[in-house]
Amino acid sequence: MSSQRVCCVIGAGDATGSAIARRFAKEGFTVCVARRNEDALGPLVQQIHAEGGGAIAFGLDARREDQVTCFFDRVEQEVGPTEVVVFNVGGNVRFPILETTSQKYFKVWEMCAMAGFLVGREATRVMLMRGRGTVLFTGATASVRGAAGFAAFAGGKAALRALAQSMARELGPKGIHVAHVIIDGLIDTAFAREHFAQRVAEVGQDGILNPDHIAEAYWWLHQQPRDAWTFELDLRPSVEQW
Repeated sequence: MSSQRVCCVIGAGDATGSAIARRFAKEGFTVCVARRNEDALGPLVQQIHAEGGGAIAFGLDARREDQVTCFFDRVEQEVGPTEVVVFNVGGNVRFPILETTSQKYFKVWEMCAMAGFLVGREATRVMLMRGRGTVLFTGATASVRGAAGFAAFAGGKAALRALAQSMARELGPKGIHVAHVIIDGLIDTAFAREHFAQRVAEVGQDGILNPDHIAEAYWWLHQQPRDAWTFELDLRPSVEQW
C-alpha cells in the first residue's frame, strides 16, 4: 500500500467541495473526489493536476451502502491510507410543508443523514486501524434552526449534526477528530449570483462566503493538535443576521 496521504471529499461540487479538495491537494494530499456524476469531476481533477497536485475521481451515490463500502475499500487498496474525509453532500431544497411528500422528505434525509452515517462509519472503520484520522461534516443554518419551507432539509441536517456529536464523543478518545462545520450564509457560486442577484448586490463581496475561505477553515480543523480539538465551527459573513 502507498504511504501517500489521502483526503476523500464526498460531494465534491463546484464550489465548497472543490475548494476543499484543492486546499488539501495543495498540502500534498492525494485527493479522492466523489459525486454521483463522475464525469462532472473532470474539470476539478484537471485543475488540481495543473496546479501540481494529485486527484482521482470516483462516481459514488453516498446513499447506497454497498457503494460507500466499495469506495473506501478501493481507496485503501489502490490509493493509500485515508487520513481525512469530508462529507459535503447537499440537499438544500425548499417545499411548503403541505407539498413535502414522504418521497421528497425521505430523499433529502437520505442525502443529508443516511449518507453521512454511511460515509462516517466506513471512514472511521479504516481510520481506527491506525488510531488517527479526521472526519469533517458540512452543516448549515438548518442544522440548528429550522426555517419555513425547509422541514425536510432541517430534519436531515439536524440528524447529521447529532450523528457528528455522537461520533465525536465515541471516537475522539480513540484518536479520530470528528468536527461539524455550520455554513451560515450564502456561498459565492454561479447559482447564487444568478438566482440571488439582488441579495448579492445588497450585501456586497464581504456578505457572501468565499469557498476558498471556507476551505481554509477545514484545513485548520485538520491541523489542530489533539489537546485542543474543535467539534463545532460556525462560518458566516460579518453582515449575516443570526
